Amino acid sequence: MLEVLQFIAILSTAIFAGAAIYINVAEHPARMGCDTKTAVTVWAPSYKRAYFMQASLAVVGFISSFTVWFLHGGIMWLLGATFIGAVIPFTFIVIMPTNQKLLAPERDLNSMETRELLVKWGKLHAVRSVLSFIALVIYVGLSLKA
Repeated sequence: MLEVLQFIAILSTAIFAGAAIYINVAEHPARMGCDTKTAVTVWAPSYKRAYFMQASLAVVGFISSFTVWFLHGGIMWLLGATFIGAVIPFTFIVIMPTNQKLLAPERDLNSMETRELLVKWGKLHAVRSVLSFIALVIYVGLSLKA
């Protein structure tokens, strides 16, 4: 049972981290190479599609790694759970207000403020990439020790 939970924690965190890093390294910079209206127009459906996938992966990664720790998996599993779990409140508390501003129906899609919000969103999303990558490094380190 413990090994299955470890596998689920590592897999879900790895997929989350890979997707998050891809967004920061490739997808968001590519859309930011476009004019602001195009960038925000492309950002909206991308965000909506990624939201459910990444939210599910973060929750599964957190719950499975927390459970591994709870079942005597060691304090490092709790540390990893803390990092992957941190993306959840960070998203709701810190990133969500920016998302809501970008999705506002009255938003001027060509404005400098919209461009600045997209830049801010990219920086905030990078925090999610770093947090999930740290969790993944912890889990891979644990699996290599085993």
